[in-house]
Amino acid sequence: MKENLTLEKRLDAFAKLGAWIRDGDPGMEDLILGSENYNGWFTPANSRKALWNIGEMLQPSALNSWSKQWEDLITDQEPKKIGLILAGNIPLVGFHDVLAVLVAGHQALIKLSSQDPKLLPYTLSKLIELEPGFGNRINYVDRLENFDAVIATGSNNSARYFEYYFGKVPHIIRKNRNSVAVLTDKESNKELEALGADIFDYFGLGCRNVSKLFVPKGYGFDRFFQAIEPYQSIAQHHKYLNNYDYNKSIYLVNGDQHLDNGFLLLKPDEKLASPLAVVYYEEYEDLQELNAKLLQDSAAIQCVASTEQLDIPNQLVQLGCTQKPQLWDYADGIDLMQFLL
Repeated sequence: MKENLTLEKRLDAFAKLGAWIRDGDPGMEDLILGSENYNGWFTPANSRKALWNIGEMLQPSALNSWSKQWEDLITDQEPKKIGLILAGNIPLVGFHDVLAVLVAGHQALIKLSSQDPKLLPYTLSKLIELEPGFGNRINYVDRLENFDAVIATGSNNSARYFEYYFGKVPHIIRKNRNSVAVLTDKESNKELEALGADIFDYFGLGCRNVSKLFVPKGYGFDRFFQAIEPYQSIAQHHKYLNNYDYNKSIYLVNGDQHLDNGFLLLKPDEKLASPLAVVYYEEYEDLQELNAKLLQDSAAIQCVASTEQLDIPNQLVQLGCTQKPQLWDYADGIDLMQFLL
């Protein structure tokens, strides 16, 4: 299986796919409008947001910059069979893994999530239309067999299962991670509003969503609550509202300290992972000490949103950008192209 599918052709096909996404497509719009039927969290707005972010990721200039980081590793090797177990917590969340496998010149064996069974196949069918050479490099499977390597995304529980079954081949196995934000009380109202996107995009279901705030000792949340008011319509979604009401009732019954603005609960807690509709917060006194703590906990953190130039390699992003990853923003900080090539 050695088609003349050069790196240049592979990158060009994804650049054309990005243009197709940005231009819009009636067939994709029909899928988007029906996506809530198989996943109640996949609102049309969130599906469009995920698709648009992919379209922006696939700008020709971004693809060119990305490829220059690893193109010297490309060799004229037979394509390997890479098994992909995709998550379904947010729309098209596994797209980057598929992109990396195909651009690296391999064959993708894709086990779709039952929570996201249609958006990715439709998108990849367009890719094959743009570059037929990908036709026999994209395969959907119910069970992974005869693979050379595996990239699997799941929970801490499923990770143990993945380790058992895939531990003898080259693999990347992703577990639960959460993202945090570090505030200093110097943030502008616009920056705090941008933080709202990090919290509420995709209802907070992604590993790149902020679930924990680190704030200076004595921090007052009035300005934060005022800045995130534009997101209050999230409470109109019944599944999100059910989680908000449930957690609020638990805190009230237990007498737990918390703050409430009508659609988000803030609770002091040292843990990183908070329930849906809740963001934990923790006070700090020294920014350097906090930096050291975040480095120590880096294996459980996907990214850190802040306006401060913290010393956190590969994890620091600007407020409002956690759910807008670039091609080189690899999950868990593992360089996917180094692994594949």
